[in-house]
Amino acid sequence: MTKRPRFLPDRTADEPLRHEPRRIEILAFPGVQLLDVSGPLQVFATANDLAGEAPAPYALRVAAAGGGVVLSSAGLGLATEPLPAAEAPVDTLVVAGGRGVDGAIADGLPAWVAARAPRARRVASVCTGAFLLGAAGLLDGRRAVTHWTRCDALARRHPEARVEPDPIFIRDGAVWTSAGVTAGIDLALALVEADLGRAAALAVARHLVVFLKRPGGQAQFSTVLSQQVLSPGAGGARFEALQAWIADHLAEDLTVPRLAEMAGMSPRGFARHYRAATGLTPARALERQRVEAARRLLAETALPVKRIAARCGFGSEETLRRSFLRQGAVAPGVCRQRFRAAGAGGPGAAAGDPAEPEI
Repeated sequence: MTKRPRFLPDRTADEPLRHEPRRIEILAFPGVQLLDVSGPLQVFATANDLAGEAPAPYALRVAAAGGGVVLSSAGLGLATEPLPAAEAPVDTLVVAGGRGVDGAIADGLPAWVAARAPRARRVASVCTGAFLLGAAGLLDGRRAVTHWTRCDALARRHPEARVEPDPIFIRDGAVWTSAGVTAGIDLALALVEADLGRAAALAVARHLVVFLKRPGGQAQFSTVLSQQVLSPGAGGARFEALQAWIADHLAEDLTVPRLAEMAGMSPRGFARHYRAATGLTPARALERQRVEAARRLLAETALPVKRIAARCGFGSEETLRRSFLRQGAVAPGVCRQRFRAAGAGGPGAAAGDPAEPEI
């Protein structure tokens, strides 16, 4: 088993690189998932663009063994630099994933990652890049996530890691892992927030027209998306507009007769067709959407639980609490504490907060 590398001593985020940009390295390889590289890269590049007259906060590099053009799984070539020396300065190492990850492991990239990690303040993976981190010994005893289709495989290959299939991204000390593909954008936004503060991260998200800057603990599949996946045919498509409307009107009294009226159906027919199309009763689906919205507000705002309950249509804190427990979640207060402890973008994050701890 690869010995776990030691990271540099704990320090504040701004202290080591106050007068120079933070060096971000993204590791690529043949068959890499294009968005695993371009998504995080564009987040950091946009942070540079929005710096205006101030010095750019990031220096960006895409590296691969041997350098040169690396062909992504989408067929687009990426211009890369050769792998830097293990001891060269680096702030953040981001390891991408993709179809070629097993080949990258066979080619010995985990040894370079293991040697490079001690020079980094933090190491992150996108999608199946977690397999490279695992092979480098960086996931030993740590919580980790990868693409939902590969979580079981990651757990089997690296039983020393505590693999969680649900979150969009996880921070465990100085190691960050994210789910698949677009989750790399969420991960990079969280890294920008840790470096530059919440306002900067939100500005980047707005500039990129990201619909929502998602907290790490949010599920890989939203309730609405899960319902669409359960029913991709015409039977499910008929309810997509209704589900979007529900998301905008959660605070209202959404009875089955009212939803049936919105769908242009009788209450009885609506309930029957909705369940056939989505696998859920209208009441169960509505509760899931409300719990998901409440979790998001707990993570991203400092609103009192009572106000969150009202905004999401629960009526009372007790109803909110019971719904959380029914959905298998912890109580709302505990949920908020966990989001904050995980650095998932809750209120209070700001530039200059203590940096990630040493591994």
